Amino acid sequence: MFAVIRTGGKQYRVSQNDRIRVERLSAPAGSTVTLDDVLMVGGTADAPLVQRSALADAAVFAEVVGHVRTDKILVFKKKRRQKYRRLKGHRQGLTELAITGISPTGEAPAAVAEPEPAEATSTAAPEAAADAEVPTTVESAEATGGGDPAGTSAGSGDNKE
Repeated sequence: MFAVIRTGGKQYRVSQNDRIRVERLSAPAGSTVTLDDVLMVGGTADAPLVQRSALADAAVFAEVVGHVRTDKILVFKKKRRQKYRRLKGHRQGLTELAITGISPTGEAPAAVAEPEPAEATSTAAPEAAADAEVPTTVESAEATGGGDPAGTSAGSGDNKE
């Protein structure tokens, strides 16, 4: 299934699991956005949907992967024999989207639960044992004979000889 959407004044043909770069959106990275300006939905057994009444509820769901900027474009203006020269650079901000679903009815796709890898418990035990041996306060360091952690004595403050 594919859809033609409009965002940022441009049209994009998208399908599920596509990655596209669109004009910068205000959504933070990792969030989910709904693109509801759908111009066409096709790729099913039925005829493509292009009527506005049929596409009123259609939506494309995407996850914001991140925000990037394009290469710099240099704009140079000059008027000859007038000592007029201007150089200006421009970098366009873009948002990278990962298309997660297309719905002709506007219903959000079911969330796919990804199995999380199980952490090994054997690595956590040695770390806990190592932390137990280290004194955590100055008083416990003095009690164990560790001395002053700053390397200075708390004596009279007069160390002249």
